[in-house]
Amino acid sequence: MSTEVKVPAVGESITSGVVSVWHKKSGDQVKAGDALFTLETDKVSTEITAEKDGVLQTKVAEGAEVKIGDVVAVIEEGSGSGAKSTTEPSPAKASAKTQDEPKPASPAKSSDAMSPAVRRVVTEEKLDPEKISGSGKGGRLTKGDALAAVKSRETAPEPSAAPDAKAELGAEEKPAGEVKSERFTRKKMSPLRRKIAAQLVMAQHTTATLTTFNECDMTAVQELRAKSQDAFTKKNGLKLGFMSFFIKAAVEGLKAEPSINSRIEGDDMILNNFFDIGIAVGTERGLVVPVVRDADKKSFAEIERDIADYATRAREGKIKIEDLQGGTFTISNGGVYGSLLSTPILNPPQSGILGMHKIMPRPVAVDGKVEVRPMMYLALSYDHRAVDGKEAVTFLIKVKECIEDPKKLPLDF
Repeated sequence: MSTEVKVPAVGESITSGVVSVWHKKSGDQVKAGDALFTLETDKVSTEITAEKDGVLQTKVAEGAEVKIGDVVAVIEEGSGSGAKSTTEPSPAKASAKTQDEPKPASPAKSSDAMSPAVRRVVTEEKLDPEKISGSGKGGRLTKGDALAAVKSRETAPEPSAAPDAKAELGAEEKPAGEVKSERFTRKKMSPLRRKIAAQLVMAQHTTATLTTFNECDMTAVQELRAKSQDAFTKKNGLKLGFMSFFIKAAVEGLKAEPSINSRIEGDDMILNNFFDIGIAVGTERGLVVPVVRDADKKSFAEIERDIADYATRAREGKIKIEDLQGGTFTISNGGVYGSLLSTPILNPPQSGILGMHKIMPRPVAVDGKVEVRPMMYLALSYDHRAVDGKEAVTFLIKVKECIEDPKKLPLDF
């Protein structure tokens, strides 16, 4: 008896995804709860686990795009020895092999014994499995073996061979739809990157975005942070960062100017009476924005813990869709990458986003004297349909005042 492995529903608006990697290969013994593959969608990556014990037989290759509900594998009940044999080809396959191959393939290198990814490389590159040394269990061919054979063949001289279309282009087609040449590499955008691109273009086309700037002196926050760091770390088990100060300052600014904590729906303007602050986090896959819920009610330690947890899970691809939904305002910190000034793009349907930047020592006038202070440029991008310039400037000045005089914040450490 076999159990189908289907692509599960992982979010209300998600209809498809990509099988980015198989953690178990075709023919592997799996147990209930084992991670089978990672499904990459336009929002998150999710590990799909086995529901029953048995032997896995995959049906799609790594890099394949699949829809919710598609069958991507089956799990045959029993151990590897008791599972349906994959070493004896059917009569039809045997006939095909007789015509296409000069000698029969060994059991470990038969077409049925290959994983879909290996079979695809062998078929597309017209490789002879018998001439490839298998490094897998029982001499089984792996994807790496097949790719190594392709590379070895390309580096070997072939004076009599006529160049095919790929050779003329100087490109090699990769299993995951990637094409490389000496001058460029072409590859498909990931679902997340496509979603990010669509969101950014949509934000530019559907909002009246304007950006206003200011700067703040980070001296007071740096001194308070340095003074409180040891006690804070000892008490809470994590460090006190700058982001929690800016989240608290942003909440104060949103309370002072509620229009920035709003969104437009059709002809209606919805003012949010809660403060769910999105924090932009960069990952290898792209930018995600997990949300710190009810930031006005949380302590500095709770906010720092949320940020650390989200950052870790985002980079490991374990963040959940519900973690990314429902934010009312966003903060983006380009300063961690060295950005001195930028104009952040809105995160629809939100009406505002605050951009933090690099702390840079600069000469400034203080009480009629020139002093070198650690300064940070702040940028607020806002939807001018919902927010007027006066309100935007007032919000940014409120954030500046709270950072330059942290006593105006509800300090609880």
